[in-house]
Amino acid sequence: MSSALRENASWHARIALGFALRQGRTAPVKRQFLGPLSIQKPFYPEGAPCHVYLLHPPGGVVGGDHLEVIAHVASGAHALITTPASGKFYRSDGRISHQTQRLSVANEGVLEWLPQDTILFDGCNTHLESRIELEQGAKFIGWEMLCLGRPASGEGFDFGRCRQRFEIYREGKPLLIERASLNGGSPLLNAKWGLAGYSVTGTLIATNADQNCLEAARNAVIDVNDELLGITLLGEVLVCRYLGRQGAIARARFLQIWQAIRPLLLEREACPPRVWKT
Repeated sequence: MSSALRENASWHARIALGFALRQGRTAPVKRQFLGPLSIQKPFYPEGAPCHVYLLHPPGGVVGGDHLEVIAHVASGAHALITTPASGKFYRSDGRISHQTQRLSVANEGVLEWLPQDTILFDGCNTHLESRIELEQGAKFIGWEMLCLGRPASGEGFDFGRCRQRFEIYREGKPLLIERASLNGGSPLLNAKWGLAGYSVTGTLIATNADQNCLEAARNAVIDVNDELLGITLLGEVLVCRYLGRQGAIARARFLQIWQAIRPLLLEREACPPRVWKT
């Protein structure tokens, strides 16, 4: 449904998922839905790990909408969650749109949180929040990519607003806490100490990483052209930061890194979800 048709409406949607081992492979053992959030049937392209596609049928978010995603991976289970298309936050009438992710992983569990990029339309008013809770021995790989405006359509990010918060904890102790405030037309967007004029920003996070993982990530990306990419190791957390001009290229860069580090962190070759090829 278009933003114009929903001018005075808002949706509050919530999905709660639970994953656990069942007969040697991971299964979605909990699926609770409220509003327009759902998942397709699970896929098993690599055997035991469970691939799930998170669906938001309206296709976009407007002011006043609130989307909440809760997912828990039990001990020994392995879930990969992605989306079939880019997320979209439309121009707001002044109300704030919220998207909240609460993800948790038990001991020896694995969660890969790999959504496609999020497009922030000019004039959006958005709060994005992700909190990941890990038990001892749990593993996490995830990324977030934001596209500011739609430069290919001649639309910049002159009046939008986005507040972003990302937190990851191990046994209740913070591993990484980040805040971002992106205001349309702000000097931050073009300053060299900010986004330097780039319209796409992304962060890839992986836990349980070491120096070998760091080197693999750095060696995975070659021929970077008109992009900025920084890869660092903060304790056990691999942090990859990206600035570019196209969401598709950002996804390709993160895919290269994911393919390089996954065998080291999870002892599994990368198996891209089929939906990424559509």
